[in-house]
Amino acid sequence: MRVLVVAAPLPGHLTPLLPFAHALWDSGHEVLLASGGDAFAHGAAGPGGRALPFIDVARNLRLGRLAARSLVTHPVTTHAELTGRGGDAGLRSMFGPVNEELTDALMTVAEQWRPDVVLHEPFAVAGALTAARHDVPAVLHENGLLDGLAAAATLLDSRPLQRARARYAVRGVPPPAVVLTIAPASLVGARDALAVRPAPVTVGGPLPGWLKVPSVRPRILVLRGGGPVRGDLQTSALRVVRAAAGGLDCELVLARPPARLARRLGSGVRSVGRVAPAELLPVCAAVVHGGSSGHVLSALATGIPQLALPGPGDRRHNARLVDARGAGIGGPVTEDALRRLVHDGELAAAAREVRAEIAEMPPPQARVDVVAALA
Repeated sequence: MRVLVVAAPLPGHLTPLLPFAHALWDSGHEVLLASGGDAFAHGAAGPGGRALPFIDVARNLRLGRLAARSLVTHPVTTHAELTGRGGDAGLRSMFGPVNEELTDALMTVAEQWRPDVVLHEPFAVAGALTAARHDVPAVLHENGLLDGLAAAATLLDSRPLQRARARYAVRGVPPPAVVLTIAPASLVGARDALAVRPAPVTVGGPLPGWLKVPSVRPRILVLRGGGPVRGDLQTSALRVVRAAAGGLDCELVLARPPARLARRLGSGVRSVGRVAPAELLPVCAAVVHGGSSGHVLSALATGIPQLALPGPGDRRHNARLVDARGAGIGGPVTEDALRRLVHDGELAAAAREVRAEIAEMPPPQARVDVVAALA
């Protein structure tokens, strides 16, 4: 069986699909990753550093140019999206044009490679369009906490995708034959999808020796995000440092802090370079991060409380889910919030409950036969 795996050209969109792609490959199926840009720059390797075959379908796509165009043509929507309040309009304004540009390259790839199944994430519905055009089944693999079916339907209904459908004479796009979700049900509610255990974020170097030694005081990890959330997290890191200086009885660990901050960390604050969150999280009592779904799920899988900052795109939604589940706090960094992170037993208990829930979710290998049966 040949499976074409399609993701938007961003690391956070491709990375959650890689465990399932590697499970397909390890089961003897052919796999081709179709994405581009920073998604490949951050690596598409699996266990043991094995990289899957990939093709860049976003070579001529400039996300910055599309974002600038969106800001000019839809300024209100774009500004709302930067605060996490863009909704469906924000989704269409950014990822509609992205998918229209991906469609042409994907159609060519499918004509030449002839996949039996197209597996795509919710923000890469050009994959669903390609599957419909070539009359092969599509599998929707969620890559975060948003409702994947709803997001995909919103994009398929956007004007850019309507133009792409007309260009290739695709009258209708069937619903996905299978939906896979990595979101714990207690966090997002029941979904008409097959659960797949999310994989921890393993990109980064090894754990430094000093972090392997247990700390007398609880450690709070501050993770920086990438892309548009980075600036927010820099500001938050400064607030964390000021809070620590105010007498918090904890040890702060800043992951890749800005250079200007690293030069004046203060007492009780240490920094660490590019280390995989999967290595950092288990040695810390709590974590503060920019609200990305990857960091949310990594913290939940570790079973430690988290403070998720509301931010652009889906980050405000993710922070609300964490707060509603009681496994952490969704809001700004304050000294009181940091105290709650390390001393509130209810937060810790809820985080451990979700960790147990994630551990019970089937691994990617357990769902391979479901997809193979579609070919």
